[in-house]
Amino acid sequence: MQQTQSLFQQRHAQRSSARSRQAFSRKFVPARCIAEVTVKSEKAQAPAKQGFDFKRYMGERAQLIDAALDKSVPLQYPEIINESMRYSLLAGGKRVRPALCLAACELVGGSIEQAMPTACSLEMIHTMSLIHDDLPSMDNDDFRRGKPTNHKVYGEEVAILAGDALLSLAFEYIARETKDVPADKVLRVIVEVGKAVGSEGLVAGQVVDIKSEGAGQAVGLETLKYIHEHKTACLLEAAVVSGALLGGAADADVERLRKYSRAIGLAFQVVDDILDITATTEELGKTAGKDLASEKTTYPSLVGLERSREIADELIEEAKSMLSDYDPAKAAPLYALAEYIRARKN
Repeated sequence: MQQTQSLFQQRHAQRSSARSRQAFSRKFVPARCIAEVTVKSEKAQAPAKQGFDFKRYMGERAQLIDAALDKSVPLQYPEIINESMRYSLLAGGKRVRPALCLAACELVGGSIEQAMPTACSLEMIHTMSLIHDDLPSMDNDDFRRGKPTNHKVYGEEVAILAGDALLSLAFEYIARETKDVPADKVLRVIVEVGKAVGSEGLVAGQVVDIKSEGAGQAVGLETLKYIHEHKTACLLEAAVVSGALLGGAADADVERLRKYSRAIGLAFQVVDDILDITATTEELGKTAGKDLASEKTTYPSLVGLERSREIADELIEEAKSMLSDYDPAKAAPLYALAEYIRARKN
């Protein structure tokens, strides 16, 4: 009887949350802000990339990445910390960051083998950020990728240490496992990744995000853009730029691809803000409506749902315009990854 009542309460709560998000999206459409985001007004026309099967491409890349990640964290004493690291690292996911790293490396003439250690390291760092994000002192979430969060399975103490271990392993792994790349290029990659995750990158965005909770529209669009660029876009930028460096890209190519990655990185988080309102918990694999419930400032809360979609579109077109000088066949994965970020449902 108690179990039936609990299930009823859960379903009622989910329906209420969905109604709240629907009501929000219907009624909250504020006036547009002139300085919403700096993008090109004209849409970049990507060249035709007929025959490119993105689903197959990502499936093949995911298999390679998952196999490499599995080898990167062997089970050894003390087993519980390695089990905790592997639990979140191998829990699936889109593998967008490592895929971007591999694609950028191949675009400029490098190989998968040259970029795979860094690709794995980026996923380790991303996984660390998810483990720590989900902790009760942060976002306090019980589910991630459709499974109980790390601290729900292993406890808060082990979850914190698992995140710490993944972060330190990431840099060791780049330095130790990268082969056939000049040492100065590897050093540049380590600097790029370190900056992306530290007090000038992910951590900076996370801190401003935490301190902005409950402030509503007082946060302002520039602060929100700062949060998204640092909390999310910096690591995506590091993925693309690192891949380019490992593949031997010239400085001009590195900067062109940096602009591509900054645009898709910001678009990724704008879409995330939209999905928090429009998608269900089942679709997201994590608790839907968390931003609304915790009164976080988001693009929809500042500029409305439709304008948020337009901003995401503009950013994706801006990103694609950075690829126009490359062979369409070689650039096809990066074009497709940009479109995937625009259209993703979780």
